[in-house]
Amino acid sequence: MSFSSDVKAEVGNVLPAEKHCRIAELSALLKYYAKAGKSAAGGIRVPFDNETACRKCFTLLSKTFNIETDIFGKNADDSDNSALLTAENCDIKSIFSKCFPGDTEKLFRGDCCKRAYLRGIFLACGFVADPNKQYHLEFLVPDEETAKRVVRLFGDFGIEFKESVRKRSKVVYVKGSEAISDALNVLGAHRAMMDFVGARILKDVRNDINRRNNCDTANIMKAVNAASKQTEDILYIRQTVGLENLPATLREIATVRLEHPESSLTELGSFLDPPVGKSGVNHRLRKLSEYAEGLRLKG
Repeated sequence: MSFSSDVKAEVGNVLPAEKHCRIAELSALLKYYAKAGKSAAGGIRVPFDNETACRKCFTLLSKTFNIETDIFGKNADDSDNSALLTAENCDIKSIFSKCFPGDTEKLFRGDCCKRAYLRGIFLACGFVADPNKQYHLEFLVPDEETAKRVVRLFGDFGIEFKESVRKRSKVVYVKGSEAISDALNVLGAHRAMMDFVGARILKDVRNDINRRNNCDTANIMKAVNAASKQTEDILYIRQTVGLENLPATLREIATVRLEHPESSLTELGSFLDPPVGKSGVNHRLRKLSEYAEGLRLKG
C-alpha cells in the first residue's frame, strides 16, 4: 500500500461519537464521492470502486440513519457496481435534509465538525505523497467554492493551503512538512503523522550526513532515534493536554525541539533564553518523556 492509502485507511477507521460530526463527514463523502442527485427524488448512488470511502459511507449511514446494511449489496441487474439509496430502501428525505442543508455552514457546529468534513473530503479526493520522496498533500476538488471552503477550514486550524488548476479541476495543496503533519493531525491520522515526522527527521539527518562526510553514522542514528522519540512524546502531549499546560521551562524546550528536530542537545540549549547546557536540556526532555508516559498509562 502507498503512504496515501495508509492514511486513508487510518482516517476511514475514525468514527465520530457525535451525530453532528458524522453528518458533516457524511455530507462531504456523499457530495464528493457518492453520486447524490440534486434532490431526494434522485436518490444517492454509492460506487464500490474505493473500498475505504465506500465502507466509511455505509458505516456512517448505518450509525447515523439506522440503515440496514443488507441494502448495500449489489443488485443482480446493477451493472455499474454500486448501491442505490432511494425512498424505497431508506429515509432518503431525512438524509438529504440533514446532509445537504441550504447553507453548508450549518454543518459546522464546532472544530470537531470541521475536522470530520475535511476527513470526508480527503477520503473522497485527497492525496498525500510518501514523505521519503516529497512533501505534498492535496485535494482535487470539482469547483472553486469547494476549494475555498477547504482552504478556509484548514485556515481555521492555522494551516495555510494554496490553490491551483489542473485541467478542469481545482487543486488545493500544501507542501511544507510542518503544515502537512499538522494537517494529518486535523484529519485524525495520528499514526500516519508520527510516521511522517519520523521520515522527515530521518530525511533531514540523511541530508546532513551528505554534507558532513566525516560524521559518525552510528552516533547520528542514535541521535535521530532519540530525537524521534522526543518529538513523538511532545506531539502526544500537545494532542492530549496541550503544551500550554506545561511548566514554562518544559513548554520552552518542547517548542524548541519541534522547531529544530535535527538539532543536538547542545544546539537546542543555545536556542533557549537564557541558554542551557547539554545536561540541562537532557533533563528537561527526560521530564517530558516521563510526563508523556504517564499520560499514556492514564489514557
